[in-house]
Amino acid sequence: MVISPPDLLNRVLAHRTKKTVGDSSLTPASVLLLLYPKDGEYCILLNKRSEHVEHHKGEISLPGGARDPEDRDSLETALRETEEEMGIQRGDVTVLGQLDEVVTRSRFLVQVFAGTIEYPYQFKPSAIEIAEVLEVPISALRDPANVRVETHLENGTSVTSYAYAYNQHLIYGATAKILQQLLELLEEGQAKEEQ
Repeated sequence: MVISPPDLLNRVLAHRTKKTVGDSSLTPASVLLLLYPKDGEYCILLNKRSEHVEHHKGEISLPGGARDPEDRDSLETALRETEEEMGIQRGDVTVLGQLDEVVTRSRFLVQVFAGTIEYPYQFKPSAIEIAEVLEVPISALRDPANVRVETHLENGTSVTSYAYAYNQHLIYGATAKILQQLLELLEEGQAKEEQ
């Protein structure tokens, strides 16, 4: 039996401990990595940020943002931001688990939640925050022709970073790091299922 990417991810995340950063000088933020079926394959919901937002103008990102003082926890931040940016109602999201924390170059400490929604879904992107909605098939991220790998020295240590080309866009930085982790977790889950 073939297991869907959301079910596979849910199983893997249920049996692992997320890696944390533990730096209180960073600004807390959360994002939601949404997986859903479209046209016979699973997609990830990304967006191109507008030029009107404060941080990461014009970049490709996951729905999310900085934690508000009113937010009960990091998950509430991710769900609230996803609702504000993409018009996805909190109750329509099935949360699958949490990936490792990621630090952005703008000094945000990002909590990464994975979830799924029923599809088709009527997205209602914020005209102020979102310039474009991207529904990126997992297969496009796995295609070697779309992967860019760069290795450089950082404080004397060799660091490898990934970026993904999709249509006319380049997905890089923290978003690419999160997508890379997702692909690794899905591969790990698939390998365990095949044993």
